[in-house]
Amino acid sequence: MGITKPPCTTSYASHSDLYADVLQSAIKSRDPFVGRSVHAQIIKHDLHLDVFLMNNLLNFYAKTGSFSDVHRVFTKMPLKTIFSWNTILSAYAKRGNFKAAQRVMISCGVSPTQFTFTNVLASCAATEALDIGRKVHSFIVKLGLSSVVPVANLLLNMYAKSGDSVMANVVFDRMSSSSKPDKYTLESVLSACANLENLKLGKQIHAYMVRANIDISGAVRNALILMYAKAGGIKISHRIVDITGYAQNGLLSDALDLFKKMVREGPKPNNYTLAAVLSVFSSLASLGHGNHLHATAIRLQEASSIFVGNALITMYSRSGSIKDAGKVFKQICSNKNKLTWTYMIIALAQHGFGKDAAELFDTMLKLDIEPDQITYVGVLFACSHVGLVQQGKSYFSLMKNVHHIEPTSSHYACMIDLLGRAGLLEEAYHFIKNMPVEPDVIAWGSLLASCRVHKNVDLAKVAPENLLLLDPNNSGAYSALANTLSACRRWKDAAMIRKSMKDRVVKKEQGISWVQIHNKVHIFRVEDRLHPQRDPIYRMISKIWMEIKKMGFIPNTNSVLHDLDQEVKEQILRHHSEKLAIAFALLNTPGYATLRH
Repeated sequence: MGITKPPCTTSYASHSDLYADVLQSAIKSRDPFVGRSVHAQIIKHDLHLDVFLMNNLLNFYAKTGSFSDVHRVFTKMPLKTIFSWNTILSAYAKRGNFKAAQRVMISCGVSPTQFTFTNVLASCAATEALDIGRKVHSFIVKLGLSSVVPVANLLLNMYAKSGDSVMANVVFDRMSSSSKPDKYTLESVLSACANLENLKLGKQIHAYMVRANIDISGAVRNALILMYAKAGGIKISHRIVDITGYAQNGLLSDALDLFKKMVREGPKPNNYTLAAVLSVFSSLASLGHGNHLHATAIRLQEASSIFVGNALITMYSRSGSIKDAGKVFKQICSNKNKLTWTYMIIALAQHGFGKDAAELFDTMLKLDIEPDQITYVGVLFACSHVGLVQQGKSYFSLMKNVHHIEPTSSHYACMIDLLGRAGLLEEAYHFIKNMPVEPDVIAWGSLLASCRVHKNVDLAKVAPENLLLLDPNNSGAYSALANTLSACRRWKDAAMIRKSMKDRVVKKEQGISWVQIHNKVHIFRVEDRLHPQRDPIYRMISKIWMEIKKMGFIPNTNSVLHDLDQEVKEQILRHHSEKLAIAFALLNTPGYATLRH
């Protein structure tokens, strides 16, 4: 941490420059005698008003480990900068005295920056001082700095080097939900997975990279290869990364051809390789390719492997085949581990089988298989989507009080969604206000969505206000509030919100829907008129629309602009991008084929 010297206007500038240079040399040489001598001269020449010089003295005592001198110099400094505060707070933190650090900040109304913790966390990582590191982490969370990417990277590095892969996963999970991990984050966490030989976490990070379409090159690629090499050898790891590259760029057939070549020519894929490649195709929801990989796993006698089985459950679930996911879950039999149960619970929850997911979770508990934080996200999500309010509350309490799992932002978001969907909006708002962590965009967004469904205008105004404080350009907040007001027939208020959005030049991101037919992806937007099969697509939509209305379907046009005819309102709804994609799929697949979401 460097110190930038301000322009010097005092008559003792020459003394100040000389002593500052001497102090910086003393820091490098770790010479306590020289530093104390300079301190004596500062007192003698009454140079204590020179902030630049005093910061150098403070830094000298901090770097040479003299805490009592750091404290004494700091308390006597008449003028302090952010560097002064960062130095003293770092000194407190290194000694583990975070209560004292907090008292200092509260009394003076100063908040540390992300740089305050740089040296402390780096030191904890280097010495594997996990106890101190945990206290630093707790302090960082209280200050609301845990989502800052450089700080999170340091936390990841510290937990990984200290051997705590669980907390490394927690930190990464929170990053992916308050902010997006950058390439330094990914390189750090993948390297940690390699060092700890934690293939499970490494595969999860790899799957995230595929889902987020993150470029796998340079240092990130090398870290990914090293992580897989720990499990299957360097040749296999190179193959996996090459296959990933093809798949990420939409070249699914090429990726599968490369895998087939690997099977034919070697090195022979093992269970780690199969699980990794399955993760790639499951992220892309490619059922056909996944089926081929499953068949290959059976031929190679690797289908019963816990790694391959878990990957198959995820692949089938994301490809829309919950029945096949269930078959794999049953076939794993006695080999099931915590992840197997977790993946199946999440699969059931995502497909609307919330009660089945809750029952499976209860069975898991009866078998004394302890759930982790991801399992709880799955079962809470399941409860929220089928209205199991009391059961969800019970699970949340069980997580904290019995399994001693600290709730993450994902758990809080599930609880807010659970209460909101059930119409308990005031309780959901009270829950948000009493959370021990600052509510994020997802929390306020969930409440806002529930306000729209239950037409609660009062809370529908509160939620966007908080949402826009966190994300001023969140077009969804404006749209959701406008739609809520429209649903309550408050047309003028809705128009004002839309005007405000326009005045602030907030652009609404246009949603897209896509469908894959014969290994080619077709993308649609609302009212899309550019597709070559435009006319037959719109005729198919009209046919579907008439059929479902005959069956009793009543379109909800409340949120559509009020000054339009009913027919125009319905046209806007039926020309949604998702409906266009479905119509196209119906036109271009055999009558017996299943369309999977």
